[in-house]
Amino acid sequence: MLKILIPTLMLIPTTWLSPSKWTWQSTTFNSLLIAAASLMWMKKPETTGWTNLSSTMATDPLSSPLLVLSCWLLPLMILASQNHMSSEPLHRQRLYISLMIILQSFLILAFSATEVIMFYIMFEATLIPTLFLITRWGNQAERLNAGTYFLFYTLAGSLPLLVALLLLQNATGSLSMLTLQYTKPLLISSYASNLWWAACLIAFLVKMPLYGVHLWLPKAHVEAPVAGSMILAAVLLKLGGYGMMRVLVLLDPLTKELSYPFIILALWGVIMTGSICLRQTDLKSLIAYSSVSHMGLVIGGILIQTPWGFTGALVLMIAHGLTSSALFCLANTNYERTHSRTMVLARGLQMALPLMATWWFIASLANLALPPLPNLMAELMVITSLFNWSWWTLALTGMGTLITAAYSLYMFLMTQRGQLPAHSIALPPSYSREHLLITLHLLPLLILITKPDLIWGWLNY
Repeated sequence: MLKILIPTLMLIPTTWLSPSKWTWQSTTFNSLLIAAASLMWMKKPETTGWTNLSSTMATDPLSSPLLVLSCWLLPLMILASQNHMSSEPLHRQRLYISLMIILQSFLILAFSATEVIMFYIMFEATLIPTLFLITRWGNQAERLNAGTYFLFYTLAGSLPLLVALLLLQNATGSLSMLTLQYTKPLLISSYASNLWWAACLIAFLVKMPLYGVHLWLPKAHVEAPVAGSMILAAVLLKLGGYGMMRVLVLLDPLTKELSYPFIILALWGVIMTGSICLRQTDLKSLIAYSSVSHMGLVIGGILIQTPWGFTGALVLMIAHGLTSSALFCLANTNYERTHSRTMVLARGLQMALPLMATWWFIASLANLALPPLPNLMAELMVITSLFNWSWWTLALTGMGTLITAAYSLYMFLMTQRGQLPAHSIALPPSYSREHLLITLHLLPLLILITKPDLIWGWLNY
């Protein structure tokens, strides 16, 4: 674990001490090296669940794909931010990169924690750098409001979790993830135990987010700079899913009855947020609402607690992380050229930037889950496991997939097809940096489907 964590922390002095003309290049190259080194976590342990085990940190088939995704995203965030940060003073550029590095360190510690309280502390610590990114480098005056929403939604959701964990510590005497699954189930008769169940899950459902407690997400996404949107969509939402998978092992007898309203709300959210996407004018807002829609399927897959549901949820988290991050990068390339996120004002870009339109096409098809991609495998697994639980869910998930296909194609047609507007003149060409950035998002998606058992978690045990 320290082979990755210490080089990540050492990127901070690299950022501040490297010469000004090499700051971005050196941090990008070194973070790419760390991302390549993190691929060693993807080894399949054939016999035991936990590897790289120490007293505080370890990896297992559930956390290793998310750890690799976190490491993979740092060089991509630095690449994506390079252009729009170039006008800022040098010390602010360095502070911006440092915040992203600190955020990655917290994420590594969160996903590899073997102690639930350590996971909780790191889960909360990721708030601070993200809040700075949104409120300091956000796009408009609304960013402070977005930061407030983000902070208070997450804090209000996670304080009951802390109380629930302290009660659990009191009852079992240990909060180690290695032993918690073997502890005897807690008393399940009283009304208080139902509240304890809800307290354990609400923090993660807000972070996912579940439809109904999702209002912070579109605000945070729309106001955040491109790196903030990327890390929010790709990794921070996945903290919620990871936490739910870890905690559900303890809540076993209660979940059978208490999960119904949450599954229904999540699946209803797939349809509702998809419908909201169909009438969005703001490009970033559309991609943000599509994240809520996909996370609804993840919540459904996790809460029914079948091996297929868990696997589908994990694969969908990884696939959605890469896809939505790529879409935010593409939205940012549009914004840097047209200075508007309104889709009607920036249409017909295929005429001006044909190769960028190809990337838009592939990313849109990945978003609607086209066959050779892991997105389809994940959605099929979740939908099948939900159908196996209750055939009524097919109506909701079927509607959801139709609407997802509709708004993905709507987004592509609105931004790329049609006549180039008269005001879009002298657009800068697309840069090699941007093509590399999108390639590094979409190539792992295509490669992963050739060996999906790297990211399907516990299914082969």
